[in-house]
Amino acid sequence: DTERVKLATAELRKEYYTSPDSLGLLLQLLTSHESPQLRQLAATQARSLVPKHWQSIPETHKPQIRTHLLQATLNEQNSLVRHSAARVIATVAKIDVEDGEWADLPTLMQHAASSSNAQHREVSTYILFTILEGMGDGFMHRFHELFSLFEKTIRDPQSAEVRINTMLALSKMAMIIDSDNDEESLQSFQNVFPQMVRVLKEAIDSGDEGRTLQGFEVFQTLLTCDSKLLNKHFGDLVQFMAGIGVDKTVDDDARTQAITFLIQAVTYRKLKFQSLRIGEQLTMGILEIVTECGNDADDEDDELTVAGAALGLLSEMASNLPPAQTVVPLLRVFNTHANSTDPNRRQAAIKALGTCVEGAPDFISTQLKEFFPTALRLLDDPVLGVREAALSGIRLLADQLAGDMGKEHQKLIPALAKNLDRAMQGLRGPDAKVNLGIVTASCHAIESLVEGLEPDDVRPYLPELVPHLSRLFSYPDLKVKSATIGAIGSIALCAKEEFLPYFAETMTALAEYVQIKDSTEELDLRCMACDTMGNIALAVGSEPFQPYVIPLMNSTEEGLHLGHSRLKETSFLFWGDIAKVYEESFKPFLPGVVKALFQSLEQEEVSTEVELGEEAADLVGQEVVIAGRKVKVAAAEAENGDVTDSMDGVDDEEEEDEDDWDEVTGVTAVALEKECALESLGLVIAHTKGEYLPYLEKSIQIILPLVENAYEGVRRAAISTLFRAYASLWNLQNEKSEKWQPGLPLKVQPTEDIRKLGEVVMTATLAVWQGEDDRQTVIDIHSNLAETLRLCGPAIISGSGVIEQITKLVISVITKKHPCQQDFGDEEEEDDLQESSEYDWLIIDTAFDVIMGMSSVLGEQFGQLWKIFEKSIMQYASSSESTERCSAVGAISECIRGMGNGITPFTTGLLKLLLHRLGDEDPQTKANAAFAIGLLVENSAKDQEILRSYNTILGKLEPLLHAGRSRQLDNAIGCVSRMIKKHKNNVPLSEVLPALVDLLPLKDDYEENDPVYQMIVQLYSAGEPTITSLTPRLIPVIAQVMGPPEEQLTDATRERLLELVTFVHSKQPALVKQHAVLMAALQS
Repeated sequence: DTERVKLATAELRKEYYTSPDSLGLLLQLLTSHESPQLRQLAATQARSLVPKHWQSIPETHKPQIRTHLLQATLNEQNSLVRHSAARVIATVAKIDVEDGEWADLPTLMQHAASSSNAQHREVSTYILFTILEGMGDGFMHRFHELFSLFEKTIRDPQSAEVRINTMLALSKMAMIIDSDNDEESLQSFQNVFPQMVRVLKEAIDSGDEGRTLQGFEVFQTLLTCDSKLLNKHFGDLVQFMAGIGVDKTVDDDARTQAITFLIQAVTYRKLKFQSLRIGEQLTMGILEIVTECGNDADDEDDELTVAGAALGLLSEMASNLPPAQTVVPLLRVFNTHANSTDPNRRQAAIKALGTCVEGAPDFISTQLKEFFPTALRLLDDPVLGVREAALSGIRLLADQLAGDMGKEHQKLIPALAKNLDRAMQGLRGPDAKVNLGIVTASCHAIESLVEGLEPDDVRPYLPELVPHLSRLFSYPDLKVKSATIGAIGSIALCAKEEFLPYFAETMTALAEYVQIKDSTEELDLRCMACDTMGNIALAVGSEPFQPYVIPLMNSTEEGLHLGHSRLKETSFLFWGDIAKVYEESFKPFLPGVVKALFQSLEQEEVSTEVELGEEAADLVGQEVVIAGRKVKVAAAEAENGDVTDSMDGVDDEEEEDEDDWDEVTGVTAVALEKECALESLGLVIAHTKGEYLPYLEKSIQIILPLVENAYEGVRRAAISTLFRAYASLWNLQNEKSEKWQPGLPLKVQPTEDIRKLGEVVMTATLAVWQGEDDRQTVIDIHSNLAETLRLCGPAIISGSGVIEQITKLVISVITKKHPCQQDFGDEEEEDDLQESSEYDWLIIDTAFDVIMGMSSVLGEQFGQLWKIFEKSIMQYASSSESTERCSAVGAISECIRGMGNGITPFTTGLLKLLLHRLGDEDPQTKANAAFAIGLLVENSAKDQEILRSYNTILGKLEPLLHAGRSRQLDNAIGCVSRMIKKHKNNVPLSEVLPALVDLLPLKDDYEENDPVYQMIVQLYSAGEPTITSLTPRLIPVIAQVMGPPEEQLTDATRERLLELVTFVHSKQPALVKQHAVLMAALQS
């Protein structure tokens, strides 16, 4: 009678368990009662009382209790009771060993583990495991003996339990071993390791699910231990796991576990994994797994399936390994697989490609022309499942390659619309379920694709797409509604004012969805409707949207109180969108918005455990959602504070140690909400400008503690919001004073408020930056700091010691020594790995942004820092990887520009490097080298040295001038223009100028228009005959650059060109009158 047991136990807790005698009685029941259920209950209760009462038991009684407890456990027939009793022994031993008692326990256990009785071996090895689990440090002096014992027990010929218990015990020893100070234990562990792998293989082969799971958990644990423990056998272990993953005869759960191990291995030991050069083998294996699973692989997000886990592994490999190990081999076989007669193989190919693109977007973008025609053809595949997979693949490609995929809109949008039409027609047929998926996938693909388009690109599709999608608003399936509404939102955001003809009707159709609240599914749809209305507001602007603002602000405020965490996040982000649209006019909403955001940010993120009392005993150990937050249900506590165990006789082996949960830092719903609240707050601060000042000080006080939040998303958002606040305050000052100037001490002094805020922002940023192990957080710090330097100048780094700290941190990043670039353990043997994943390179690339930002704000003074950075940047500029060369040469060019004349002492080395890079095989590196050389010519005072290389430079630039429309061409023209500006007598103008003028205007890099037209104006001013003779050819070019788009010219260059046009008009009015743009400029 469970209820009677519960009542009796409650009474015991209250009236009896407060006495030390209770422990003695429970131990007596455990060792002698005939009922296994009661023995089990006694064990679980006794274990919780040992820490409180054991030391109160008379010393004269303890030896007998220990002996009886040990003997009873060794002879216990019930496995559940044996394990619970073993944990009681371990709990007692932890106290005794610390007090110098029960010294013979380890010896007794070692003897028992060598017994001829298999059960004694099973119990003793389990007891040793539980002791090592609880107090392994206290047994380090016995590791030699234990390894000798475990070398034998892991090969136990009779008992699989002895072997798995040994494996568990070894994993606890591994967590303690310090290889630097205990070479003997390291060698012993490495010697026994192959046998541990055999134990797992035996469990898999025998179909023992429980022991298989235990075995995989051991190897997962070992990944986070001292790296040297695995190094010797790491390659063999990875191959073993890979073999399990691809073996069709193995149980799916075991295959999934093996693949999950590989995911963890490539994440936590990526350098070691990379050194194995196993990426291509695994990629081919993953393709086969996804092919094999066919339609079972539809839910690639479900990591519990073999195919889902395989695609998860591919994603991690693409993010953590160089493209050569994953993406290159995939693309090599993509067209073959995608053109296969087997639809499962075609489906696998496009799924794999879509999975990889997030990890290596830059490389995949360079290969787009090779695989795009095939991917496009899959959108018209005769098999519905392949088309659905192709739609998902196109969506993922568009998400990461917006610009490149957007250029293909004339092919893609009709294909997506065709899929949508065909699927809608099949919604009532036998394939309704698959067609429903295609409808949703088509909407998602359209949503992603249009984000890469310009308004003029999307305009032709609006008359068909918007009404077509809007009709689906009334479709009964909520997922279809959500996907359609999302697509409309993206179309509106892209179309901008072109969306106005559809605005009113769309808002009317969406109105009902921002009020629904009768189910979780309806609230999900309400989120999407709010997101879309925010996008529409950004598209059409403040005046048309005005009638909807107050109703929507009320709706989003209501959304905060409906118990739906994502709806709260949506409300916050909607407020950020409206602040963007209305800027200072958002002022009336600030009190309510700020109050809600502050309340969110000030929520406590307490322990991840919660007690629900005995009535919820069946939920112990499970996760439940309370107030939108995931929490783990803990066992109830008695009034005396002792934690009790479940009455159901749950195996203690499956219970989590209570202490372990103190360190849990999982992502809670509250943390995700705070991340969105911070993003919204940043937008509100930035766009409401001076109207936000009354709230700014309190905001900073609330944000500051969040830079140390356990969740990296909150840390990132907090730091970004601090930088936004600083930039906003600086911009307010900038409206009233002159622009910042480079150099220290500061030539333009900030206000005291800005100075204090800058000090706060940098102190918080440097504290996080120094020890941050999350790559994206470090990338965001680099980006925020670089952008702030560009906009606000040197004030933010002018504090005492700040530049020194930044320099030290940047050096640690570009030499790959920062904590976010390290694996678990010391991977010295991987130091010579040259290749990086794109994600890893982005950390260094954004550190270059910081260097460039510092060069721009310090000016000539940056020369002292260049001496520190020069070696590393020059090494990257000579890398075997084109991405690294390109980024490094780009950084060099910006540093030259930033230093100005301060670059002179470094001319010799830079000129030699850049001349070499002008012949680089990579087009982007060549373009950057041309830009850099032009700047070096312009800024260096070592004229004679540079003039000696003029002919060489011109010779190397000539091929770039024939490269067709590209950055190479524009930067080469810019470089020649700078050379002429600096030393026109050393360039054969009669040959060069006609060729140069024929290549104008520039189309790709408008930044180079400044030196081009400054050079032309300069030559006209000097009366240079060749340029004068080219006037009829130049005037049409000038007309083009003085027309739209405006960003072709800076204001200063536009003004100088206008002076030139005025001069030409005075001499040859007919030439100018042919161009309305020029005449309009003259008249204005």
